[in-house]
Amino acid sequence: MTALIAFGLYMVAVFALAIFANRVGKSKAFVSEYFLGSKSIGLWAFAFTYAATSASGGSFMGFPSLIYTHGWVLAWWIAGYMVVPIIALGLLAKRINQVGRIAGAITIPELLRRRYENRNVGNLATLLVVFFMFFYLMAQFKAGAQIMATLLDGVPIYETAVAGVDRLTSGIPWIGAADGDYLLCLLVFAVSVIAYTTFGGFRAVVWTDVMQGIVMGLGVVIMLVLALAQVGGIGKATRALGEMTPPHSVEVVVSRVEVSDEEIRLSRGEWLETAGERGVVRLKSAVLISAGSLKSEPAEALKLTTPAEIDNVLSGFDRTPGFIASIIGEPERYAYGDGQKGVYLTAPGPSRKDSGGFLGVMLALSFFAFWTFSGAGQPSYMVRQMAFRDTVTLRRSIVMVAVYFTLIYFPLVIIFTCARVLLPGMEVHPDRVMPEMAALLTSNAGMPWLAGLLIAAPFAAVMSSVDSFLLLVSSGIVRDVYQESINPKATEKQVKRLSYFVTIVVGVLGLLAVMHPPKFLQHLIVFASAGLGACFLMPMIFTLYWPRTTSRGIIGGMLAGGVTVLILYLIGFLITREFGEYLLLGLHPFVWAVLFSSIAIVGGSLSQEPVSETLRLRYFGISSEKTKR
Repeated sequence: MTALIAFGLYMVAVFALAIFANRVGKSKAFVSEYFLGSKSIGLWAFAFTYAATSASGGSFMGFPSLIYTHGWVLAWWIAGYMVVPIIALGLLAKRINQVGRIAGAITIPELLRRRYENRNVGNLATLLVVFFMFFYLMAQFKAGAQIMATLLDGVPIYETAVAGVDRLTSGIPWIGAADGDYLLCLLVFAVSVIAYTTFGGFRAVVWTDVMQGIVMGLGVVIMLVLALAQVGGIGKATRALGEMTPPHSVEVVVSRVEVSDEEIRLSRGEWLETAGERGVVRLKSAVLISAGSLKSEPAEALKLTTPAEIDNVLSGFDRTPGFIASIIGEPERYAYGDGQKGVYLTAPGPSRKDSGGFLGVMLALSFFAFWTFSGAGQPSYMVRQMAFRDTVTLRRSIVMVAVYFTLIYFPLVIIFTCARVLLPGMEVHPDRVMPEMAALLTSNAGMPWLAGLLIAAPFAAVMSSVDSFLLLVSSGIVRDVYQESINPKATEKQVKRLSYFVTIVVGVLGLLAVMHPPKFLQHLIVFASAGLGACFLMPMIFTLYWPRTTSRGIIGGMLAGGVTVLILYLIGFLITREFGEYLLLGLHPFVWAVLFSSIAIVGGSLSQEPVSETLRLRYFGISSEKTKR
């Protein structure tokens, strides 16, 4: 309960900032203020809003789940993120800010439309932003719900509410198939973040991002200290990790020792001892034993294979008394790493499906390029680059964000490799390992109230991303569709009401879509990042730096990039029947998308007459004669 109170105080501070931001923005022009903070963001605000938006639920929920599942190889996987601010801000920020001010643009689609004086360019950009950003929203909503479920677990009023949600939603298509705890937490999170984003706008997002960025940094530092202290140091953690072998997926029948007239429901995540051997399994789904029956129907479970992990569970974790699990059939083993000690310490890392391991050399190189350059192509980051105050702010922010990312991501690798030692069996709840680890560390340290503040770190990351993405999508619809194509003479009052309405609707649609998300939310993050980067990186670079670029080239570049990513993900799904990418020649789809996008831009631009001399002079200060040269 103390953790819940600490977390509640944090949420009060978030809403207080939103209210204050709303009052400050009332004296300014609504559209520029609501969507871009009147383009007056200073050093600390710009650096932290950029960092907090980048460090999303993927960073604090999806990334830790992959570290836990695949081990130290994730340091190689995330290495490119350390230089994202240097590439993204150094490559595009100053020029985007200049062109955005010349064009008087509020959004990226609007900037592209005005740069080429072509409505089709802006409409296509808006469509692509809305499509791929929706997957981002889904991932963040899932992360927020998982965090709240961990925080509220065991609170009596919450458990009663969950039971009520289960009863109310039972039998309802789509909604009824989701767990009650997930539905309830998803609803609470969505309402909270949609409310303060709708009310406060861009300035509220920026101000809360500053607070959330500080909370994230402090949370990581505190968790690192506690994790290393409780695991006995990084050397001991490494030795323990070196003895581990991947778990098996098994099918079990759960039996109770005595027959009872009561129906028994065992929740997902409960530990059970196994029959006939010294072992433990953890349920992957809820198990029901009917009244008067001794056995359940077959259910999926996770079986630990490392003796030290088994001893840890038997000596230190609660198990459900009066029940035993009998394994039936053959276990499902990891395709790479099964039975191999040390597999969590070395590349390519264990993989459940891929016989080549989780991260081969070519894929690692692809991800280095992917994080570095796809980050530069994210419209949500570009919008912030349109909002900073001056060049001094930009230069100092590049250094601040680069240092901040280094102090965030490498410690996360250490923390969640330690989590494999301290918190076994989290493969059944991989995306909940961050809040579960925070709760465990603070409980062991005798400071349960601190869990609320530590859990606020991933929650801050999620909220700072959701609010930014909501505004990005709503600005695209309101500014680039409604004002430009439907009602160019819309009054500020009409735009204001529609902006609030669209922000709410987009949030609700995201809420409904994420009722049944993929197992790893990081898969959604990677897909959305790849899609947006593929659609906008090269088109924006050519737009800013090559005067000869035309509307045909930009349309072709955006389509070529987006379609390449979609096709390779579709092939990956058809092959594995799971949401994931197809690695053509071992390279991530983003690499191929950038190549095809560049070819399409150059080819399309050269096949069309150059833009007017007026546009060249406006954005580049050069005449047609210089352009031809």
